[in-house]
Amino acid sequence: MAIKPDYVKKTGNILLERYPEAFTDDFDQNKESVQKLTNIESKGVRNRIAGYVTRKQ
Repeated sequence: MAIKPDYVKKTGNILLERYPEAFTDDFDQNKESVQKLTNIESKGVRNRIAGYVTRKQ
């Protein structure tokens, strides 16, 4: 598994601090939450952040 870029870690940590109740152990639900809570348009970046948050839970 690759090391996550800083922007993924920073964004994921900020989202977890601000909205801890929005994230669970379910990757698909976390994808939806990242899409709703951010303005990230890139599917790949959204999925990386959702994956990081899922593993961090």
